[in-house]
Amino acid sequence: MKTQSSATALPAIAVTTPRTNGLGTLQAALGVGAFSLTFPATAWGLEGFGPWALVAVRSVLAGLIAGGCLLALRVPPPARRHWAGLAVVAAGVVVGFPLLSTLALRTSSTAHAAVVVGLLPLTTALLSALRVGSRPSRTFWAAALVGAGAVVAFTVQQSGGALTTADLYLFGALLVCAAGYTEGGRLARVMPGWQVIGWALVCCLPLAVPAAALALAHEPVRLTAHSVTGLLWVSAGSQFLGLVVWYRGMAAIGIPKASQLQLAQPLLTLVWSVLLLGEHVTPAAPLTAAAVLVCIAVTQRARG
Repeated sequence: MKTQSSATALPAIAVTTPRTNGLGTLQAALGVGAFSLTFPATAWGLEGFGPWALVAVRSVLAGLIAGGCLLALRVPPPARRHWAGLAVVAAGVVVGFPLLSTLALRTSSTAHAAVVVGLLPLTTALLSALRVGSRPSRTFWAAALVGAGAVVAFTVQQSGGALTTADLYLFGALLVCAAGYTEGGRLARVMPGWQVIGWALVCCLPLAVPAAALALAHEPVRLTAHSVTGLLWVSAGSQFLGLVVWYRGMAAIGIPKASQLQLAQPLLTLVWSVLLLGEHVTPAAPLTAAAVLVCIAVTQRARG
């Protein structure tokens, strides 16, 4: 009887009031703000850590933070049926995206990486339609495609029309991250968002700890203010806190609409790349920003 009651209660979780929608949009936007600092923070971290060490250590630190919160609040382990989904989240957003994007940033600027990853919203919406059966309206898809097209045009203009090894890493990162976002957004409808990423991080600890020890032993480490700050941010800000509010936002307003808020992420990252890293941004950035913001407004109003 208990199992049956739980099953019948699940659809009610996905029903949101306008007030909840507003809060969900704010939470998703906060997540985007946190993610926009990931690439600049990663670039700082690479000043003192090797790529493998940076990814492994950030996973360990984030896992310890998440595990501590779960333990302190005495959160029981998820039901067995949820562990497969948590494994997808772990593979996508805890391991796959951080590793592939970090490898890309060894040779790519954060500005270039940001605009390539700007395709993430459309990729997430597509996987969401396949995975959870969401059916956004034609207006939604049209605006999403226009936004993605603007990002692609900006990317081609920046790279001179030639794809690099870093671009291939970034496209791989797009796919695995979109899969993790989609599965995490689905799980966040049946458990708190912070527990989704919390358990995913804890899942990775048995692999992350020995990987960190091995990487630190074979890659040079140079502790500086930048490298330590970058490591701390990608561990606590991007890997845990940002994903907590992001998954809560996706659960409240739906995966497709939340994903479209990420169209603003590459533009925010461009700002941080200038302010924090001193990178040069071409005049095309304001035009891309205007097009992307219009697309965000349309997708948020479109109903599926």
